[in-house]
Amino acid sequence: MKRDFLHVSDFSSEEIVETLELTSWVKNKLKNDRSYFPFKYQTMAMIFAKPSARTRVSFETGFFKLGGHALYLGPNDIGIGKRESVADIANVLSRYNDIIMARLFKHDHILELAENASIPVVNGLTDYNHPCQIMADIFTIYEKLGSLDNIKVTYIGDGNNIVHSWLELALRIPMHFVCACPEGYTPDKHLVENVKANSKSIIEISHDPYDAVKGSNIIYTDVWASMGQKEETQERQKKFKDFQVNKKLMSASGTETYFMHCLPAERGIEVTDEICDSKYSIIFDQAENRMHAQNAVMIKLQKDSK
Repeated sequence: MKRDFLHVSDFSSEEIVETLELTSWVKNKLKNDRSYFPFKYQTMAMIFAKPSARTRVSFETGFFKLGGHALYLGPNDIGIGKRESVADIANVLSRYNDIIMARLFKHDHILELAENASIPVVNGLTDYNHPCQIMADIFTIYEKLGSLDNIKVTYIGDGNNIVHSWLELALRIPMHFVCACPEGYTPDKHLVENVKANSKSIIEISHDPYDAVKGSNIIYTDVWASMGQKEETQERQKKFKDFQVNKKLMSASGTETYFMHCLPAERGIEVTDEICDSKYSIIFDQAENRMHAQNAVMIKLQKDSK
């Protein structure tokens, strides 16, 4: 049976912890001993319906450093669900490659891709969720705090795909997670209810960012208008104006707090330069750890699929 990584919750609590430990091991291996090549003679097909600098560089570089070769397939190479059916793409790529990574708009497309592929499929992002980002994030938090016990993460902004993956993680790792967002921009209601009913995590949806951040270990934000929402930029900036992460908001946590952002950041909009460049900003640690966490996820999928 082959395994896929489409949601953070595809891994059990134990598997997430094991993957974090593997991430640490692989990261150290790459930095100190360039002799580990689990992907030697393997190829990865990377489907990009949505462009991204960090996703492409982290996957392509990581796969290469571990001995493999990654192929970039952009919108002009594959019109997924348009020029060719998702099922046909899955079947064809499975005949050539050892693993597929896809960064797509429609979540249904990643589900269909995995259903029809005979090789592991990794979700590099959809409009619904972003599991690889959150695996990198929780690993970064573990590096900084040394433990995942009793952590409080407060996300400020739109209840988007990043929030959905944090909620999926909260199903597996107990935490206090708060999404502080304007009215009308809350995350998926059914997912929130599911996490509240089936986990040990404390989940809150708040519309008061200053109250939400109290006691937070992590304050996290993202752009207010994601790809495909840019026509809403001006409207969103009006509605989100009180949700900017700045020095006043960071100070409201009342404790030592790290700042995180999945990048790219629109500096001066959802976050100020002062915060991005501060000593408690760990945004570039996050960015680096995308590669290491994704490497660990792919190693695990390959191992479990044999």
